Amino acid sequence: MAIHTAADEYRLAKFHFESKAYSDAARMLEGVLTEEPANLAVRLLLARSYYHSAQLSRAEAELRRILDAAPAEDYARLMLGRTLERQGRPEEARPHLRLTAAMTGEDI
Repeated sequence: MAIHTAADEYRLAKFHFESKAYSDAARMLEGVLTEEPANLAVRLLLARSYYHSAQLSRAEAELRRILDAAPAEDYARLMLGRTLERQGRPEEARPHLRLTAAMTGEDI
């Protein structure tokens, strides 16, 4: 019986994500997160997995946790704006998208 480390699980979750098996990736990343709750890379991939598997309220919650810990994380802010838009909340999305544009210098 093989024992997997959190790093092994993360690599396997990334493989699932890249294979577009987003729900499988999310399930694996939830386990990794219990072992490494402060790991923002894990949280961001989890949020992306939720987003792509249409688990938008979970994606939103995870993205808000990331931004609480790292307010300058521009990709998480962009994703939060897109997640809010996808939920039909464009007014809430707008400030996040504007801030992302200001942070990155790109038109969003």
